[in-house]
Amino acid sequence: MSSQLVGVHVGSGLTADNQVEDGGVLARAAEVDAAVVQVFLADPQDWKAPKPRPDVDALTASDVALVVHAPYVLNVASPNNRIRIPSRKLVGQHATAAAAIGAAGLVVHGGHVTGKDDPAAGFDNWRKLFQRQAGEGGFGVPVWIENTAGGDHAMARELEAVARLWEAVGEFGAGFVLDTCHAWAAGWDLETVVEDVRAITGRIDLVHLNNSRDEAGSTRDRHAPLSSGEIPTELLLEVARTAGCPVVLETPGDAASHAAEIALLRETLG
Repeated sequence: MSSQLVGVHVGSGLTADNQVEDGGVLARAAEVDAAVVQVFLADPQDWKAPKPRPDVDALTASDVALVVHAPYVLNVASPNNRIRIPSRKLVGQHATAAAAIGAAGLVVHGGHVTGKDDPAAGFDNWRKLFQRQAGEGGFGVPVWIENTAGGDHAMARELEAVARLWEAVGEFGAGFVLDTCHAWAAGWDLETVVEDVRAITGRIDLVHLNNSRDEAGSTRDRHAPLSSGEIPTELLLEVARTAGCPVVLETPGDAASHAAEIALLRETLG
């Protein structure tokens, strides 16, 4: 049997007033037989800091592995002080909250600069984040940077950009999350993507295994179920198999469809 952890993104598992909803994260994990779940600790479209979770004891005691996804609004790379500085602060807050629930890592999108900015500034801003945090004793949890689907001035869309990013942050132990829908949208070759990424970063810490509603190179980030998108299912399964690390589904669907996708992955990886 494969030792790879397989699971799904489950949201926060909390109500708007920070109460456990319908059994919470662990109930959702059990419903789909997930060994790992990815969660939000706050509204992903907001700048608010995470609140202490009422289910922290249950989460830390559980055998289910946890991954935290930082809010989408973050843009550590931005040369705009009004965006970059709050982004740095929120990464630190989410890292602290992720450590409190025993999470394996914190996923952060690579971000971007605007068309009038030199991309070098964005890579340098990422370096400064890790450098500053290293001077303060670290984040408390590994920070994993995720590749993105679009944007001409993105820090992690093109493999060449990822290489420049890793020149800036690799020495600080930054991790990498490979999103297959994003990679497909950016025009990466999924037949060689694991080898291509590892040649740059030396690691892949997590795979977001998602199909795509759009053609290769579209730059559109529209996820599809594992077996019904533009990416051949066998190609996605091969990426998961070759990566050899935990796999989280961010595919649309209900609990039954996610349970079926997890079962297919386990059968394949086994």
